[in-house]
Amino acid sequence: MLISTRGRYALRVLLDLAENQTDGYIPMKTVAQRQNLSLKYIERIMPVLSKNEYVVGVHGKGGGYRLAMKPENYRVGDILRLAEGDLAPVACLGCDAKDCDRADICKTLPMWRDFHNMVNDYFDGITLADLLS
Repeated sequence: MLISTRGRYALRVLLDLAENQTDGYIPMKTVAQRQNLSLKYIERIMPVLSKNEYVVGVHGKGGGYRLAMKPENYRVGDILRLAEGDLAPVACLGCDAKDCDRADICKTLPMWRDFHNMVNDYFDGITLADLLS
């Protein structure tokens, strides 16, 4: 399993907003500079975060983004699943996976299922607030 740039950047952007939440709405240009990230790449991530109510955005002068909730309400697992689609280690456990013809006889499926559960449980046990401390 490999967490893509999209997932890592989403975490970094949300952490930056959490660290600077007393500053109100923060322009993504500022976040990009602080985090040394591509502004164009961040701009492709923000609509997903906004649509799913992870951030609140304001356009125009003085605009930018801020967190929609307190940092303790953001689970890393939820952020990564939102950015990545899912965290499945094999295709047959993915969100949109069709039933596998071999599931009944697959000797490795229980191992992959356990691993998938461990990864999700691990990331779901960490919040933005945990990462800030």
